Amino acid sequence: MPVAPYPERERFDAREKVRGLAAYAADVRLAGMLYAMTVPAPAVRGRITEIDTSAASAVPGVVRILTADDFPHEVEEGPFPGAARPTLRRTVVSRGEPVALVVAETLEAAIEAAEAVRVSIDDEPFAVRIDQQGAVREDAEGVHAGDAAAALASAATVIEAEYVSPTQHHNPIELLSTTAVWADGRLTIWEGSQNVGAIKAAVAQSLQLDPAIIDVKSPTVGGAFGQKGWTQRQTAIVAQAAIFTGRPVKLVMPRAQIFHVATHRPHIVHRIRMGADEAGRIAGVDYDAAQQNSRGGGFPPEYHLGAIRLYGIDNYNGTAADIRTDVQSPGHMRAPYEHPACFALDCAVDEMAAALGRDPVEYRLAHDTTTDPATGQPMSSRFLNECLTEGAKRFGWARRSPAPGSMVEADGTLVGWGVAGGTYPALVHPVLATLRVTADGRTRFAVAGHEFGQGIRTVLANVLLEALGVEADRLEILIGDTTAAQQHLTAGSWGSFSAAPAAVAAAEKMKAALAELLDGRQIGGTVHQQLATVKRPYLEVEVTQFGPGQDSALLDQWRQYGFAVTGPVYPGFTSMSYIAHFVEVRVEPRTRRVRVPRVVSIADCGRVLSPRTAASQVRGGVIWGIGHALREATEVDPRFGGYLNCDIADYVMAVNADIGDIDVGFIDRPDPHANALGAKGLGEVAMCGVSAAVANAVFHATGRRLRTLPIRIEDLM
Repeated sequence: MPVAPYPERERFDAREKVRGLAAYAADVRLAGMLYAMTVPAPAVRGRITEIDTSAASAVPGVVRILTADDFPHEVEEGPFPGAARPTLRRTVVSRGEPVALVVAETLEAAIEAAEAVRVSIDDEPFAVRIDQQGAVREDAEGVHAGDAAAALASAATVIEAEYVSPTQHHNPIELLSTTAVWADGRLTIWEGSQNVGAIKAAVAQSLQLDPAIIDVKSPTVGGAFGQKGWTQRQTAIVAQAAIFTGRPVKLVMPRAQIFHVATHRPHIVHRIRMGADEAGRIAGVDYDAAQQNSRGGGFPPEYHLGAIRLYGIDNYNGTAADIRTDVQSPGHMRAPYEHPACFALDCAVDEMAAALGRDPVEYRLAHDTTTDPATGQPMSSRFLNECLTEGAKRFGWARRSPAPGSMVEADGTLVGWGVAGGTYPALVHPVLATLRVTADGRTRFAVAGHEFGQGIRTVLANVLLEALGVEADRLEILIGDTTAAQQHLTAGSWGSFSAAPAAVAAAEKMKAALAELLDGRQIGGTVHQQLATVKRPYLEVEVTQFGPGQDSALLDQWRQYGFAVTGPVYPGFTSMSYIAHFVEVRVEPRTRRVRVPRVVSIADCGRVLSPRTAASQVRGGVIWGIGHALREATEVDPRFGGYLNCDIADYVMAVNADIGDIDVGFIDRPDPHANALGAKGLGEVAMCGVSAAVANAVFHATGRRLRTLPIRIEDLM
């Protein structure tokens, strides 16, 4: 296995982006384009009794108005976790879901007509908060190891706490958009997506079409991290409009509507009881995670799969539940389970360290393990302690005064230092890839993947350039296009784990094919020059790449648009990525405003394949984690069921002024079992533990243990 560090190269798509040349789905311009706007439901729950479109139809430029009558056949709920209801129906299950679609010659006409549609609903009682009458707890599958009850019963020290993480919404700069055209018996869809393969399958199912006649393209995505992971609510509706009108139809959904139709991070209540033995080691944990969900949403509360593997805790009782309410289904949002779980569990670990009078870093170091507590099998690699040790050194942890409230500036500013760990599973997907090298200097690599800022094109380019030595400025990476390669969901930090080893395998197969072509002839120059010398216009190879324990049956499952991801438990080992965050907060003496002037984050993601984008991933995760800890919460109106702060003016996120210095480092040691490159995932582990480190630092600064996020000024008054 190669161990030399990969070189730092600029982002593969940097020039296109800074020059405004990167193409996004909503940039598509087609002759005869029509524009669409959805009509949101004005009630939370009930049955539509009438949709009056008379005034809307009279608006000049209106071409057609689609309602449930245009979708006569029954369609099941979305087949994937968090997937939306795919068509218009007569029943309403959450405020703001689309009940009609207006199609017009101009965007202005579409908006005017949508506002003129009148919807009558025979509404029913509803509950949109977990503490409202009508909210129902539904227990889900848990995770258990050892005997937590016995360990807690005999524990010398026990802490018990409830931690709350709020409903939060993604707010990528690129809005949800769909452009569809029906021409020559084929349906083509452009949509900013992490999962064009699922769009192809779901639209085919929803509209009763053959998937073979559907093409989906997502050239570049302007932010996603879960929101664009599954088929969107509007996709099949816009596609149907294109089929009915025979013209291209484009919908760019307003942000206020996105809040009410897209998936989101659910409200979660974490109840933890933790016990330590006479020596101070954590002996057992009882952890219940209850998340808010829709009445029929399939997004499972799997908060323990990462939490049980964060530290070496042998006795763990993890229970979980959905609290069923009348909201749209939640879904994946960066590190969907691990981030909130690391917040709760690592805050509890910090509370235990404080109760025992132990240094927070030393206490975490004492809970290392080489064994997966959930399965008993070995960890493939685990360098969390190395992350903690290196982070403490860079941060200057040895200078920390241990007593809460003891670090005070001359002007009265309270200073706090906090630490937390994070973990995320190393997941993998089978891959089909094609590599073509031409004599005129071009190289094309086609594989499953979507670029939404995480840098997957840069990773693949870095690997190919190192392995094959092709011309960098004429390398094309084709991803997010069902016409180029079979596509799967890009999420779960399995992009590098899956596609990068396939790129290496393709490069090796290309070199072998070239050697066979040359048949012993010694020809100098690049691959391109060698092909030109023997007058071969191009050479193309295909590879099929499997992760540990995967086989052709899983590949067939994917070809039928099934979910084909495996991990973190593999035959003979478990593989996780890890990170340690060190955070300094400053609490102003009069306003009690919390600032974060510096963070040190050290990650263990196996081998780092693209240093520049890897560091960017960690910084982005840290920024989002600071926002999660101090800023972000979606406010719901319990009277009418809608969201109140459904725009980026009132939904408060971290901005430049909130962010100080972020020092990023990597252990950069290959995982010996994961794949040929020794690479694990990075994108989502970057966020895990940040909010816990902030909360722990606030405790150190003020002596107040705040367990509900976001931490606000009034909490410290």
